Order: sequence, then C-alpha cells, then structure tokens
Amino acid sequence: MRVTRDHWLTGARRRLSPHQDERADPADVALVVVHGISLPPGRFGGRNVEDLFLGRLDTTAHPSFASLEGVRVSSHLLISRRGRVTQFVPFDRRAWHAGVSAWRGRSGCNDFAVGIELEGTDDGGYTESQYRKLDAVLNALVVRYPRLSPDAVVGHLEIAPGRKTDPGPRFDWRRVLTGLR
Repeated sequence: MRVTRDHWLTGARRRLSPHQDERADPADVALVVVHGISLPPGRFGGRNVEDLFLGRLDTTAHPSFASLEGVRVSSHLLISRRGRVTQFVPFDRRAWHAGVSAWRGRSGCNDFAVGIELEGTDDGGYTESQYRKLDAVLNALVVRYPRLSPDAVVGHLEIAPGRKTDPGPRFDWRRVLTGLR
C-alpha cells in the first residue's frame, strides 16, 4: 500500500464522505487516531458504519441509532473485521472523527490527524486481518507524511480522555507499534 499524490490509499475502496472540509495546512498530517466502531453496538458487517460516514444512516432502523440523528461524522479510513479498507476522505482534507480533542498541547485534532476506524468494540478486541492492514496503512502514512512519526499513533481515548474509551483495553498497542518501520 502507498499514498498517492492525490492523498488516497492504493488498494482501498473509495467512498467520498460529505462530512469533511479543508485542513488549514493540507501538509499538516502529524497524528493518527485509532478508533473502534460497530453499529449497532457489538454487531459487525453490513453497511451501517459506511452509511453513517456517508450521511445516509437510517436512524429509525435500530433503537441505538436514534442518538445519531443529525450527526455529521466521518473518518479517513474504515478497516473491517476481514481487513477490507474503505477510504472516505483524502488525507490532505479534514475528516470529522476526533470531536473535542487535544494532543501534546494542540487542540482540535481533526486539523492535523488522520482518523482510522476499526470495526470492533472496546471489550471485544480486533482481528489479525485488521492488525495486518493497519500495519500496512500506518507504514504508508509514515512514508508519505514527514511530520508523522511512529510515536504519533494514539487511541481516541488519549486525545479525548473521559469522553472516549476506544479502541479499548483489548487493542494490542505493542503489536501495532512494533510493526512500524
């Protein structure tokens, strides 16, 4: 995998989210935020997460979706349980994944972060296919964006403590960080 000149990842499906805008500095990719997501909670597969990021989730389809009515959220990437990568926002643009957040004294992490969603739950863990694909993605990002260092890969919980808990305690940080070249 590699990042193309137009800031898309080779080998990823492309689905352009309307929930994005310009970064103040398109070259300012200095952080990767790893998230965990499942819709409905604890269920995998289907199109609900994709539909959420594309702004077309039917919030009447499941009781847990009611709180998502009117929510405008996206991520740069989604990695399914089987390791399938879908890209919703080019990396030089701001995806809306971090919310109120701060990292190393900088607030508004969406301005300088790439958001990667893994299909999973805090307590359920993630698959080997997801870890392999995440390794490939992270290495491609580090090669393409010089401001991004291997120590700048964090969980949502680290940039929004007390508000977020993902990717959760079962996420294997050691495996991910040792896979970075």
